[in-house]
Amino acid sequence: MPTPNDPEPSQDGPTPALFSWEFATDPYPAYAWLREHAPVHRTRLPSGVEAWLVTRYADARQTLADNRLSKNPTHHAEDAQGKSRTGIPGERNAGLMTHLLNIDPPDHTRLRRLVSKAFTPRRVAEFAPRVQELTDQLIDDFAGRGSADLIHEFAFPLPIYAICDLLGVPSEDQDDFRDWAGMMIRHGGAPRGGVARSVKKIRGYLAELIHRKRADLGDDLISDLIRASDHGEHLTETEVVAMCFVLLFAGFETTINLIGNGTHTLLREPGQRAVLQDALAAGDTALLESAVEELLRYDGPVELATWRFATQPLTIGGQDIAAGDPVLVVLAAADRDPQRFADPDTLDLTRRDNQHLGYGHGLHYCLGAPLARLEGQTALRTLLTRVPDLRLAVDPAELRWRGGLIMRGLRTLPVEFTPVGTR
Repeated sequence: MPTPNDPEPSQDGPTPALFSWEFATDPYPAYAWLREHAPVHRTRLPSGVEAWLVTRYADARQTLADNRLSKNPTHHAEDAQGKSRTGIPGERNAGLMTHLLNIDPPDHTRLRRLVSKAFTPRRVAEFAPRVQELTDQLIDDFAGRGSADLIHEFAFPLPIYAICDLLGVPSEDQDDFRDWAGMMIRHGGAPRGGVARSVKKIRGYLAELIHRKRADLGDDLISDLIRASDHGEHLTETEVVAMCFVLLFAGFETTINLIGNGTHTLLREPGQRAVLQDALAAGDTALLESAVEELLRYDGPVELATWRFATQPLTIGGQDIAAGDPVLVVLAAADRDPQRFADPDTLDLTRRDNQHLGYGHGLHYCLGAPLARLEGQTALRTLLTRVPDLRLAVDPAELRWRGGLIMRGLRTLPVEFTPVGTR
C-alpha cells in the first residue's frame, strides 16, 4: 500500500494509507488523492471508530455550516456510552463536557455570547502590548545563546501565559498551568496517568479560582463570566469551569501550532521568508497579515475540524450519510483544493483571495481567532526581526509531528542563529 510520499496513485489504485507516522509527516499528497478520487471518504480511525472525511473546499464549507450536523456527542451511539470525541484529553471524566465544542444552539448561542466579549477587536487590541511583552521576554531568554527549541521555549509558553492572563490566573500560578498543559500536549491521547492528574488539577484549580474571584472581581474573563452569571444569564459553575478549560486547551494548542508550523514553513521556504523580512524591515505590516493567513492555509494548526454527528440522513458531496454517523471536515485538505485556490501547494505570502477554513466556518468559527492571529503576527514579526538568520539545527527529515486526530504540530523545532544581545 502506498505511503503519502509515493507517486500519486492512478484512479484505479488503492487508497493511500492514512494516520500512519509517515502520513503525519506529510499528509497533503494523501489528501490530494482523496479530494480527486474519494472526496467524502469513510474510514476507520486509529481509535477504531468509523467516520466520514470531507476533503473538498466547497463540501467542507457547506458541512461546517450545516445545522443537520450536531456537535453533541450523544448523537453518536459510542459517545453516548461514555467516550469523548473532541480531542481534549480527560474532559468527560473530569466533568468538563459542557462547553462550546460539544453543544448546539440554543445553549451554544448563550455561552458563545457570554464569552465573545473577551475577544472583541477592542479587547484584543488592548491585549497587544502584553503579547509583545511576553514575546520579547521569551526571546530574551535564548537570544544570546545561539540556539533554541522554538516549540518548548517560544511557541508553547507564549499562548499559555497569554491565555492565563486573559482568564485572570495570577502570575504566581501560571507556571503550574504551564506544567499541566505540557503534560496534556505531550501525552494527549487516552486520559490516563499524568494526563488524568493534570486535567483533575486544572479542573480543581479553576473551581477554586472562581470561588476566590467572586469575592474580588477583576478585569478578566473569569470575572466577566461570574458577573454574567450573577445578572441572570444562568451560567452554572460547571459551565464556567468547562468554558475556561476549553479556552485554555483550544486557545493555546492552536497558537502553538500556528507559530511552530509557520516558522517551520518559512525556514523551508527561504525565498518567501526573505520577502517577508524585507517587508518587515520596511514597516510593511500588511504583508505580515497576509503572510499569517497564508501560513494558516498552507500548513495550519488544525488538521481536522472537531467532530460532528448527523442528526438525520443527509448527502454531502454526492455521498449519503446515515443518521448518527460521525463526520470530520479535513481543513488541511480543503485549504489546498485547486478548485478554490490557485497553485494550492505553493506558498505565496502575498496571496489575496484567501478565504481559508483554518479557523472553521459558521456557528462554530473559532472564537479566539483574533487573539491567535495577534499572537501569531507578533511572534513571527519579532522572531524574524530579532533573530534574522534563523535556521534549522537538524535535517528536516528528523523532525517529528505530534500524533493526534485534530491538531497538526511539531514536537520540537531546534534552530540555530548568530547569538544576539538581549535588551
